[in-house]
Amino acid sequence: MRLDKYLKVSRLIKRRTLANEACDAGKVLVNGKQARASYEVKIGDKIDLQFAGKTKSFEVISITETTHKEDASLMYRLIS
Repeated sequence: MRLDKYLKVSRLIKRRTLANEACDAGKVLVNGKQARASYEVKIGDKIDLQFAGKTKSFEVISITETTHKEDASLMYRLIS
């Protein structure tokens, strides 16, 4: 699954266009490297999101094309 779609489906970012813009601006790191929106997310990847001067880290646990709002948080694990 593409990184921008994963961020939207997992509800880490509200809209796919915002996820795409964040990737283009260099605010999304995957395994310590800047990632493009087209990056193929794999289970075990570490995603760092930089927003408002803060960085949050997540580990990808599962990848599904669609999910319910209640189950979105089961797709990742918060590291910090």
